[in-house]
Amino acid sequence: MTNINQATQFASKAKYGIDAPGVIRNLALAAVALCIISIFFPLIKIGSVDIDASGLIWSGCGCGLGAVLMLAYSLWGKFKHRDRMLNLISWTGNEQVLDVGTGKGLLMIGAAKRLTTGKSIGIDIWNAEDLTGNNVENALQNAELEGVRGKVEILNENAMEMSFADESFDVILTNMCLHNIYNKEGRKTACKEISRILKNGGTAIVADWRHVREYKSNFDEFGLHTKLLPANYLTTFPAVGMVLVKK
Repeated sequence: MTNINQATQFASKAKYGIDAPGVIRNLALAAVALCIISIFFPLIKIGSVDIDASGLIWSGCGCGLGAVLMLAYSLWGKFKHRDRMLNLISWTGNEQVLDVGTGKGLLMIGAAKRLTTGKSIGIDIWNAEDLTGNNVENALQNAELEGVRGKVEILNENAMEMSFADESFDVILTNMCLHNIYNKEGRKTACKEISRILKNGGTAIVADWRHVREYKSNFDEFGLHTKLLPANYLTTFPAVGMVLVKK
């Protein structure tokens, strides 16, 4: 009976997916291809030109290491990173929280677990390239499995044009999301939207592996108080920096 219960618990455990699965796959394939070339075809002849390909094994090892580290972040590191972000907030339990780019709900659900009368809202446009199983249904299922379904709401919204009223949220969180806006003005618009809907006295935490100093500059321009926090190189790959924003 115990084994059956344990198996059921394991089967129903929330699943938060593999981040950037296409990148991990491509790194792994490149690692295999480069190692095969360096081992089995160390000298490549093109006409009268000899190319020493034996050194490609180091590039292959680098690609393989990158794939392993990214996978480690997805399976272990991002949970440590989530806790680091959430621990920066002095929770009272009645906060209104927004997770921008919620994916399968990792931050949204983590925040909801710290709430009593508050509510945690997640928004996304659910790009399948960003995360395996990236859709509303899986985010809702995770919330159910984690026991916080009644404390969350999920909406399909664009970070550059959010429908919320001014000063709606006590806490705004976003992780590895805004870099997916490929132009600088678009990212600035998203930062402006976060500034607009953050309450006076509220806190936003923006974490990303690119453009973090740019985000800080944007929030500074909008008159908010900011602090740049260094990446934790032991738990995130690529290294994820953060900007802490106070209004």
